[in-house]
Amino acid sequence: MELGFETMTLFEKIYWVTAVVGSIFLIILLIMTFIGGEMDDIDGDVDAEIDADSGIEFQFLSFKNLVGFFTIFGWSGIACLDAGMSTMVTVLISVICGLLMMVAMASLFYYLGKLQSSGTLRLKNALNQIGEVYLTIGANRKSIGKVSINVQGTLRELEALTSADIDLVQGNVVIVKEVTANGILIVEPINK
Repeated sequence: MELGFETMTLFEKIYWVTAVVGSIFLIILLIMTFIGGEMDDIDGDVDAEIDADSGIEFQFLSFKNLVGFFTIFGWSGIACLDAGMSTMVTVLISVICGLLMMVAMASLFYYLGKLQSSGTLRLKNALNQIGEVYLTIGANRKSIGKVSINVQGTLRELEALTSADIDLVQGNVVIVKEVTANGILIVEPINK
């Protein structure tokens, strides 16, 4: 015996329509994410305000989260109806499941956003790092040389000066003691 859409109650139809429409939107969002499409226009002014922030905000109410809410709301409601649960229990469980989905998606996007780095080199992160002289650094700050040093997880060649009484030549191991206002490292030899 086959039950069609026309034999369902209004309550069941609402859950089925919500689940199917939510699933279609979710599939479209996933496809657009994989091919690099953006749905920022749907978010409108909300995204414009968030993009202007200097930090990453926890976005509970967004288009993607609402699509996730309605998709899970619909399917969990259908599951509850199939299990023979009452109307009140079905609504309660489906709303809770939808809200949990929104929290999960908001958390996921929040933490994924935190993983992105700005790529901005902060020379203060070079303090107390150990490096190696790449180009000779003149004694008593008389000529600028270069050091190879790991800063923010990347090996970089940066300009350096030293207050040591001897020239630091290629291969000398140094430690960064200071960073000048114009971004030059002040280094000292480790093995004097």
